[in-house]
Amino acid sequence: MASVVRLGLQRAVSLSSRCLTVRQTTLRTLPQLARYCDVAPSDRRYTEKHEWVKLDGDVGTIGITNYAQDSLGEIVYVGLPDIGAKFDVDDEFGTVESVKAASELYSPVSGEVVEVNTALEDEPSLINNAAFTDGWIMKLKVDSPEQLNDLKDAAEYKKFLEEAV
Repeated sequence: MASVVRLGLQRAVSLSSRCLTVRQTTLRTLPQLARYCDVAPSDRRYTEKHEWVKLDGDVGTIGITNYAQDSLGEIVYVGLPDIGAKFDVDDEFGTVESVKAASELYSPVSGEVVEVNTALEDEPSLINNAAFTDGWIMKLKVDSPEQLNDLKDAAEYKKFLEEAV
C-alpha cells in the first residue's frame, strides 16, 4: 500500500492513488499517515469550509473533512446541535474546539436535525481518527436533496484543496 513512507519532515508522502500528497508536515506514526487516505470519498458532497454531507434517502449525514480536522489539530470538544433544530444552508450549527483553535460549523444543506453523534461528547477525537466514518457530527432530514448540486463533488473538492495549498 505505501509507496513512500518516511518519518520526520515530509516533502511528499504518497500512500496510494487515493491519498493526498502531504507537503512540509511532520508525521510521526502510520495512523497519522493513514488520515490522508480518502481525502474526499466520492459518495459525499463538500463545502469550501470543509464540511461534508452524505445523503441516504432524505437524511444527510454531516461532518468535517480530514483536511479540516488536521488543520485544527487534536480536537477536545464538539458543540452539538439540538435534535429538532432547523438550519438553512450556511447556518452555524455547532463548534469544534482543539488545542490550537476553535471553529464554527456550518450546515451544507437545510433541514431538521434528526440525530447527533453523542459519542463525540465523550470522545471528540473520533473526528481526528475517523472523520468520514465514526466522526460524523449530525444527521439532518434534508429539505431539498437538490441542494447537494450546489456543493462540490469529490473531484472538485480535491482540486479546490490542491489550489488552496
